[in-house]
Amino acid sequence: MSRNYPESTQKYLEYAKTLGDMNPFINFELQSTFKMEKNSDYQKDIESIRELMERSVKFVSLSGLSGILAGCYALIGAVAAYALVQYPILPLNFRQESIQDTSIIMKLLVIAFVVLIASLITGYSLAARKAKKLGGNIWNSTSKKLFINLAVPLFTGGVFILFLLFYGHFGIAVPACLIFYGLALVNASPNLFDEFRYLGYTEIILGLISTALPGYGLIFWAIGFGVLHIIYGAMMFKKYDR
Repeated sequence: MSRNYPESTQKYLEYAKTLGDMNPFINFELQSTFKMEKNSDYQKDIESIRELMERSVKFVSLSGLSGILAGCYALIGAVAAYALVQYPILPLNFRQESIQDTSIIMKLLVIAFVVLIASLITGYSLAARKAKKLGGNIWNSTSKKLFINLAVPLFTGGVFILFLLFYGHFGIAVPACLIFYGLALVNASPNLFDEFRYLGYTEIILGLISTALPGYGLIFWAIGFGVLHIIYGAMMFKKYDR
């Protein structure tokens, strides 16, 4: 494809071509320069195509800031749960007894529900703002696939955890939360950034460790939903949002 150069540049190219016809070394240099320019253009086109393809399959509107805030909400919820069920015992002390008081269990469920709702509202608001900034729509074919891939493991895990609580298996409720959440992230990772897949693996491993140490459930819950969200959210914010 021919290019339209300025008149001064065109004259220079004609002069250079004349020199190239007389001197094969100059001609070689000219051909190399033009090839490098074409390769650079091709590389830019390939990067643009790759970016468009990534946007078509990945939900790029998620904000790292929403992960940071979700982690903060989870830590606040963990502090509230600690004050409710374990204070004044130090949080690092192994909890021997299981919670049997129905009213306390209901309060813990309310705390978890409030943290979940706050995280979802924050995530949706920031994602909508980022999508608008990118000139896209938050609800498209990619976000629909993401919703389904997340919903199946999360809904299954939620029903499973409710049965655990109903039959009094409180000690493995927290590990189940972490494991199913991790499975949901891994299942939805094809439509998300790579960091979400690694976060999912970390949540699963943390949940399995928590299963062997049920007395530290609150600590693992704070790490999994609080600290890890803040760490991965900060990584994403630095990489994709700045």
